[in-house]
Amino acid sequence: MTEQSLAADFFDTLYQADPDPWRFETSEYEAAKYAATLAALTKSRYRSAFEIGGSIGVLTEQLAPCCDALLSVEISALAQERAIERCQHLPQVRFQLMNVPHEYPDNSFDLVLLSEVGYYWCQADLLKAQRRIYESLEPGGHLLLVHWLHDAPSYPLRGDDVHNAFQDFAAIAPLNAVFSQRTADYRLDLYERP
Repeated sequence: MTEQSLAADFFDTLYQADPDPWRFETSEYEAAKYAATLAALTKSRYRSAFEIGGSIGVLTEQLAPCCDALLSVEISALAQERAIERCQHLPQVRFQLMNVPHEYPDNSFDLVLLSEVGYYWCQADLLKAQRRIYESLEPGGHLLLVHWLHDAPSYPLRGDDVHNAFQDFAAIAPLNAVFSQRTADYRLDLYERP
């Protein structure tokens, strides 16, 4: 495990070389995972949603129709420019450059989505993010985690590290586990703040 979270320059380098480095727009795997992500949400509508690490906005665009307001933040300006362009027809979506957990919005949310982001943080930043996410989550609000499970040596953590840390955190926070799904490639966990 590395001692530091991955910084904006790591992602900017990837997006400069390829505007869609993870094939969010074309991958069957990503399409199926996005469908499972949206299907896991147990409410038909969210008043105020927060997406951490929106990348180029493919999932943002799909999530927006069930949100009255959606704040999507990203560490890479290059990625977020594409997300803004993709979602310009969705007036309920706002975008902001933000380095979570060091920066965090003042708002409260009834949905926080952490999809494919947690393993870019070091352990200390993951713990800080847990506290900030929990504090921003309204009673009855949902936290949805989705992470790839395979080894990526350049990432500080693995998907299971992130989900296991939230599972431990949920026991003391408190957060109630609502739904869990594990495939060969990703893990999905939905929590509700009581």
